[in-house]
Amino acid sequence: MWHVSCVVSSCSGVRLMGCSKWRAAFNFGHLRVQSKLSVFLAMIILFTYLFYCLNGYCDSLPRPVYDQQSNIQHRITVDDGHELSAQQLGAYNASQVVREQLSDLSNRDAPPNNISIANNFGSKKFPQAIIIGVKKGGTRALLEFLRIHPDVRAVGSEPHFFDRFYDKGLDWYRNLMPRTLEGQITMEKTPSYFITKEAPRRVFSMSRHTKLIVVVRDPVTRAVSDYTQTLSKSPGLPSFQNLAFRNATTGLIDTSWSAVRIGIYAKHLENWLRYFPLSRLLFVSGERLVTDPAGEMGRVQDFLGLKRVVTDKHFYFNQTKGFPCLKKPEGSSRPRCLGKSKGRPHPQIPSDVLHRLRHFYRPFNLKFYQMTGHNFGWD
Repeated sequence: MWHVSCVVSSCSGVRLMGCSKWRAAFNFGHLRVQSKLSVFLAMIILFTYLFYCLNGYCDSLPRPVYDQQSNIQHRITVDDGHELSAQQLGAYNASQVVREQLSDLSNRDAPPNNISIANNFGSKKFPQAIIIGVKKGGTRALLEFLRIHPDVRAVGSEPHFFDRFYDKGLDWYRNLMPRTLEGQITMEKTPSYFITKEAPRRVFSMSRHTKLIVVVRDPVTRAVSDYTQTLSKSPGLPSFQNLAFRNATTGLIDTSWSAVRIGIYAKHLENWLRYFPLSRLLFVSGERLVTDPAGEMGRVQDFLGLKRVVTDKHFYFNQTKGFPCLKKPEGSSRPRCLGKSKGRPHPQIPSDVLHRLRHFYRPFNLKFYQMTGHNFGWD
């Protein structure tokens, strides 16, 4: 009743003092309730934010995620070992998020588990191009020359996935690849793929659209180079002629010796053409890669759909090693040449042995010229 009277009356005398105190107490209590509600709501928002962050939903945390075929995206970043400048980073803002292209994922020849491993530093993809051969043909030089191109990212070592480690699975293989941005090409090289019987089918199962590069060289010179490399690791190796011939008297060539077998290019190419059309293969001349590296690199860049960035201005001929080296890049104190294992002097091989070997390869070379539509001039 007293409360009611305070409200109804004009709040005069003693009753006025009681009403004022009641109003002050009411207002203070109301503020305390508002303050508690504000703190409570703030705590809810804070805990919700922490929960989402701990579960990887915050963009500020660079946690890798396994993106599925839906809602795949990644931010514009850089590949391993390459950083964007502050000016370049400023050019990108939150609205410029790059969505991962789904062309490879929706490809009908892609395996069911074809997911892209992505994070804020790019994405790991299957290689769009592979240097599949041949050993001692110039594959390392080609890869090093290609790595100059800003749109090429390649694995440093040879993965040997399609010939030795296929049982590890495609996810393991993809994880070996460097991260790439949209418009860049992922590559790898393993020269033994070209002579591996199972490799064409396995590569085809990964993607029928893979581009294949084969660096070929005069099979006789290649065999001697192969033998020289093996001899440097095993000094007690028998002579070249003892390994090359089953019978020195009859001159029967031992095709089971890998140094000889690799050079029968036509036989190995037949295996690849069962799965890939000729348009998916590019044959690079190992000889011209030495005498005219810019010219061969032009062909390779065209085949890969790249702008011709690598030109003659990048090369100089090293007289000591006998092959081209890359001119020193900006900020480097010396030019880039291949390692000491490249350009070894070959042992002296009797001329009659080389003549017999060249005679053996001639029909296979002619068939290879016919299959590729290109005369490499080895005869």
